[in-house]
Amino acid sequence: MNFIGNLIWIIFGGIFIFFEYIFGGLILCLTIVGIPWGLQCFKFAFVGLAPFGVRITDTSSNTGCLSTLMNIIWLISGGFWIVLTHLFFGILLCLTIVGIPFGRQHFKLMNLAFSPFGKSIS
Repeated sequence: MNFIGNLIWIIFGGIFIFFEYIFGGLILCLTIVGIPWGLQCFKFAFVGLAPFGVRITDTSSNTGCLSTLMNIIWLISGGFWIVLTHLFFGILLCLTIVGIPFGRQHFKLMNLAFSPFGKSIS
């Protein structure tokens, strides 16, 4: 079932999400300062390509408050707009019964976009 969901997701826009996040990650990685945020964009890209069957979990890392600080900078510098985009598409897709599984995947991506540092994908 995950394969069929991912295939439909890719055909109807998932491939564009993937390339947008890859492009953004490459642009951010051109600067030394933007590398941590570029790596998070690559994380978004692979989840955005095939979100069905992917679990996003909190990591118990020993970074202390560094991940919190990085998440705050992420939200201020553009992550907030990514969250709003996924929220909009999630609500829009959940208006129909057929779109509910795809809307739920946008809500999953919204959760990751809200605080990407300190989360792992499995």
